[in-house]
Amino acid sequence: MLIESVVGVPKSAHVIVIGNEKGGSGKSTTSMHVAVALLKSGQRVATIDLDSRQKSLTHYIENRRSWSKRTNLRLEIPTHYHIDCAGDPHGEGDEAAFSAFNQAICSIEHDHDFVVIDTPGSDDDLMRLAHSLADTLITPLNDSFVDFDVLASVDPETFAVIGVSHYAAMVREARRQRRLVDGGLTDWVILRNRLTAIGSRNKQMMAESLNELSRQMAFRLADGFSERVVYREFFPRGLTALDEITETTLGAKPSLSHVAARQEVRALLERLRLPLDERGRRRAAARAEWVGCASTPLEVHDILAD
Repeated sequence: MLIESVVGVPKSAHVIVIGNEKGGSGKSTTSMHVAVALLKSGQRVATIDLDSRQKSLTHYIENRRSWSKRTNLRLEIPTHYHIDCAGDPHGEGDEAAFSAFNQAICSIEHDHDFVVIDTPGSDDDLMRLAHSLADTLITPLNDSFVDFDVLASVDPETFAVIGVSHYAAMVREARRQRRLVDGGLTDWVILRNRLTAIGSRNKQMMAESLNELSRQMAFRLADGFSERVVYREFFPRGLTALDEITETTLGAKPSLSHVAARQEVRALLERLRLPLDERGRRRAAARAEWVGCASTPLEVHDILAD
């Protein structure tokens, strides 16, 4: 199934795909934080969940919607689509999934600035198609050679890259398909998640191996999210590090960990270099003024004042 199969390839919406065949890398957390960050910037955002088994992004958004109603909080919520990719005994599941994905893309293209697609930790035709549509591809990667293995293999003595692995090879083919169809280029960003503040030999070797592979595969590196408990606390209520954190919203007072998490998300959005629409920025500024600056950023001095 090639990119030509999607009749309504977005002309206006910038497509962000979050992908990695390795589970537990933080794809859904990254998807949600990127989507909410864009919404808070005044952008019109849609999200698509292609993981029909886990449905983590779908559940995250449902939790956010429910908590907003329960507490009367003004929480930004994207237009969301969940694509059921489960097969059926008659073999019609794939065709139905492609049709639903095509309809979602066609519905999104003219009314949204961005679409964020969360992909499953498996290799199938729909996942490959989503990758071939990406303007920006974000691959969250835990800082471990176990996770690095989906990208490349390394020499056990020198840790030099000696071969490209299955996921990186799939991305290379998806980017080639994109160039053949519309001449578009995919900006691939590897997101190093769960980085420790303390330097280590593993951290240094990972950095060297990733830098070597980036020159071969033409991707950029960015620091992602640290191993913080706050990210796990956010999910049941559908919150993100960019939301106003109070005892009402999260059930706990904000901490310096919340400040650090917020800065991580802001730094990531800046590193992605996404084409933010200036009209969206003005919408965000007007909305903040209308609600009485309710979304004023949480800063360190706010916490120290408590």
